[in-house]
Amino acid sequence: MTAAMWERAEHEGEVMEWTAGPEDAKTRIDKYIAEALGDEVSRSQVQLWISEGHVTVNGAPVKANFKLSEGDRISVHVPEPSAVEIAPEDIPLEVVFEDRDVIVVNKPRGMVVHPAPGHLTGTLVNALMFHCKDLSGINGELRPGIVHRIDKDTSGLIMAAKNDKAHASLAAQLKDHSVTRRYIALVQGNISHDQGTVDAPIGRDPHDRKMFTVTDRNSKHAVTHFTVMERFGDYSLLELQLETGRTHQIRVHMKYIGHSLVGDPVYGKSKGIKMNGQALHAAVLGFVHPSSGEYVEFSAPLPQDMEDLLASLRSR
Repeated sequence: MTAAMWERAEHEGEVMEWTAGPEDAKTRIDKYIAEALGDEVSRSQVQLWISEGHVTVNGAPVKANFKLSEGDRISVHVPEPSAVEIAPEDIPLEVVFEDRDVIVVNKPRGMVVHPAPGHLTGTLVNALMFHCKDLSGINGELRPGIVHRIDKDTSGLIMAAKNDKAHASLAAQLKDHSVTRRYIALVQGNISHDQGTVDAPIGRDPHDRKMFTVTDRNSKHAVTHFTVMERFGDYSLLELQLETGRTHQIRVHMKYIGHSLVGDPVYGKSKGIKMNGQALHAAVLGFVHPSSGEYVEFSAPLPQDMEDLLASLRSR
């Protein structure tokens, strides 16, 4: 299967698109989609989507036994779940800032940001729903208030909107890249130069749809700036600033230049240091406040496990 392109495609209600490659010729459409989605949905679920008209090939609906030809454009509009209730949960939150418009939270490593298949409880959204009386509804019932995300195994600052006006303002700032986002990361290897920029487009890995990679095909512009804060021989501590905000951007860019994040279970290889998730922390978050129009900036200290790891490296 080649040229998998997920345009907005990680959640229900969004559109996934692929182009069939030469090896996909004569493959049934239901088999193709089920394989593309891995273990996320069953083939019978795909067949139901097809029967309900959520699947098209070259813009036209098809039947489950339709056989593909090279170059066919497959589109899947994943329907919203019909009956999903997301319950507020009394989960402790480290609130860094809160007013009537915005809440900024220091998310712990291991917490999923919003509900998804397999993670309907214990998420940041469940906690926010308990803590806040109101959250914006722009992103629907599964992601109230969520303007941006950080990975489950990344710790640090994330903002959520408490009304639709604030949501629109913050989303616009993210779109024009005016939000300040600085991360601290421990990476493999010794980076000899003090500063650098990775300017390389990121798209879905055609060989593994769950991963992203640097590629010119079906990709989006991505820029990451970094500064070396400290060196430990086999490791380097970096401050990174995002100019764009692609999924897994820092992790993919660091792998691309040969310095994968320590503890990264997807893009890195364990080399002596064991961590429960990647050593990546969203340390600084700044934006123009939706109501006051003033620039505000917040910071969060490194989690204890990263502090302990750095202390260990310094003492070697």
